[in-house]
Amino acid sequence: MTELPLALDGWFAHVVYACLVGVGLFVLIDDENLVKKVVGLNIFQTGVFLFFITSAYRVDGRAPLVTEAGPFVNPLPHVLILTAIVVGVSVTAVALALVVRLYETYGTLREDVIRDLRAEAAREAAGEEVSR
Repeated sequence: MTELPLALDGWFAHVVYACLVGVGLFVLIDDENLVKKVVGLNIFQTGVFLFFITSAYRVDGRAPLVTEAGPFVNPLPHVLILTAIVVGVSVTAVALALVVRLYETYGTLREDVIRDLRAEAAREAAGEEVSR
């Protein structure tokens, strides 16, 4: 049971969460597809969660039950990350609901096309001539 946290201890954990945060941030910035942006946000969140969990891990740490002196693992970061995971799932659900609504309204998931369609609709509402 302790092999997995030991594998994520030290420099390897830094590489893993740096890669997750980097990939997630790249997808958020680079991709125009809204579903891929939601996936990128989830990858980014996973990297942040891994950072906090591995930074709170202690080798040979135990649960903080007051029986004897020794290295204890602080449970607060784990509880905060559990709460953050629940919030992350909720944000993902709302984001996907908004993506579905945008697709129903505009017929596309590309951010640039939606932006152009909104600008065109605003020009039409203002009474300007729209060139197609």
